Amino acid sequence: MTKLIFMGTPDFSATVLKGLLADGRYEISAVVTQPDRAVGRKKEIKMTPVKQVALEHGLNVYQPEKLSGSQELTELIDLGADGIVTAAFGQFLPMKLIDSVDFAVNVHASLLPKYRGGAPIHYALINGDKEAGVTIMEMVKAMDAGDMVASASIPISDDDNVGSLFEKLALLGRDLLLKVLPDYIAGRIEPTAQDESQVSFSPNITPEEERIDWNKSARAIFNQVRGMNPWPVAHTLLNQQRFKIYEAKEAEGQGNPGEIIEKTKKKLVVAAAQGALSLTTVQPAGKPKMSIVDFLNGLGQKLKVGDYFGD
Repeated sequence: MTKLIFMGTPDFSATVLKGLLADGRYEISAVVTQPDRAVGRKKEIKMTPVKQVALEHGLNVYQPEKLSGSQELTELIDLGADGIVTAAFGQFLPMKLIDSVDFAVNVHASLLPKYRGGAPIHYALINGDKEAGVTIMEMVKAMDAGDMVASASIPISDDDNVGSLFEKLALLGRDLLLKVLPDYIAGRIEPTAQDESQVSFSPNITPEEERIDWNKSARAIFNQVRGMNPWPVAHTLLNQQRFKIYEAKEAEGQGNPGEIIEKTKKKLVVAAAQGALSLTTVQPAGKPKMSIVDFLNGLGQKLKVGDYFGD
């Protein structure tokens, strides 16, 4: 049985870990995940999804703030594992660890060399891509730059957001890994180098990128909204207060960017530079997430056609 160290953090990684555990051909010697963090308004400490799965299966869990130079690194090397599998771990792996095993591969949620970095799914949606995918690649010192073992793709629909695409790609990545890993370990797959001329990057979303610019087209804003739902969530201003938009649909109509051009008890349409958006799920400042109907029957009653969102 092949002994593995698994490294990952979010739900995407947890899906891959569950697949390895259910497969039966691999012994998970240790699981490495990011430290537990405080989340939400109450700042409650929450375990990572990968840690939850690991504890359910009685696995050894390591959570170093930084793996390089840590005692955990020494202990992981001493385990004598055959290989390492990572999926959205969130830290660079020290070469000392990679060199201590026969192989180290990563399940990355993009069609490399496109979208190296930490937010490939977000960027695929924000940029309006027609497909997304996963790549199994070898781990090297540079970020997401290793030779590719295999890749697979799926179409992106207008109904997809970050949450739905994460779930789809997690399953795709799990299945692809389980399909190719035995042949890769046996030396029956020859990895291929990435085309450096086609490299693009997907760094983590910045707060500035979360703000909606109504001077863009309705299609671009629609892609931004779904490309940040359920996190980190696109937002605009309403009466100088942050107003989050979780969901919206393209709509007919025109007006000045950010102008409310249609309002009923069930509908609120805002103009962009080209086209318009009908808001469907929102979150006013200091309030919970709600449907546009609930907003219009409450805080939004005073809004009228001609009012503006944005600066």
